[in-house]
Amino acid sequence: MFFDGYGYHGTSFEQTYRCYPASFIEKPQLETGDKIIMPPSALDRLASLHIDYPMLFELRNDVTERLSHCGVLEFIAEEGMIYMPYWMMENMLLQEGDVVQVKNVTLPKGTYVKLQPHTMDFLDISNPKAILETTLRNFSCLTTGDSIMVAYNNKKYYIDIIETKPSNAISIIETDCEVDFAPPLDYKEPQKPVASLPTGKAPVQDEQPAAEAEPKFNPFTGVGRRLDGKPSKQQPSLSSTSASKDKQIDTRNVSGQPSAGSSSQNATRQSQGKLVFGANASRNPKETKKETEKDGKQEQQPKEKEEAKFQPFAGKKYSLRG
Repeated sequence: MFFDGYGYHGTSFEQTYRCYPASFIEKPQLETGDKIIMPPSALDRLASLHIDYPMLFELRNDVTERLSHCGVLEFIAEEGMIYMPYWMMENMLLQEGDVVQVKNVTLPKGTYVKLQPHTMDFLDISNPKAILETTLRNFSCLTTGDSIMVAYNNKKYYIDIIETKPSNAISIIETDCEVDFAPPLDYKEPQKPVASLPTGKAPVQDEQPAAEAEPKFNPFTGVGRRLDGKPSKQQPSLSSTSASKDKQIDTRNVSGQPSAGSSSQNATRQSQGKLVFGANASRNPKETKKETEKDGKQEQQPKEKEEAKFQPFAGKKYSLRG
């Protein structure tokens, strides 16, 4: 059977047409869905066949072996021509006037579809789920591998169909379909904490010398003063300062008053870094001479002058008998 020079054969509808974008007939609403416009002769043939409704078609590009599916909106195209959304022509690598094969098919109702946006801008929409649900109302079927276009706020968003169930092509008319999203194509995972550890350790190592440079609290680090008012030769250390305290306690007389002569002798007699316990009487005069000889010549003259001062228990012995 022939209709206007175009042959239709068999019990199914299958025909080749030349495709053109929807802009050729000034129907921009076609771009928001997946429906095409076919010639009236196709409607006559489809009406004579026992096909399932709604009408769904398989589009095939034999040159590039691309396959997609669509529905039909109207039968007002010129004979031998069909009009389709431009994004569908891009999916099938079709140019204006290229030949495409159209065949009617029956698709199962979809239960699951997984989508992947091209850019993260789609996730910035206030309610992307509602926008996607509104857009898919204009679609009749989805095919794995296609990239659909979602228009919102004067901007176009492209979304890949990466998985459909129960088959590679499903019908989404009057069906409850579970929708899942994959990360966008331009999504970059944040760096793992393990990778940032080497860079995080560097500043810690730099801060350690700065912390060590801060002054620490050191007890008993004052400057020692002599009882006779003369400057000390060396700075007293921790052990020497503690030893001097012990000596002051040991050199107190019976009345509890420390004598100036005994304290000065103990200061000259004590060696740095040693602790001395006991009174002056426990030490031999020869030992005191040896320790005093260790001091420099500069201290010998002041010590001779000190002998003129009062020294306890250093006077001559007198008898009452005369």
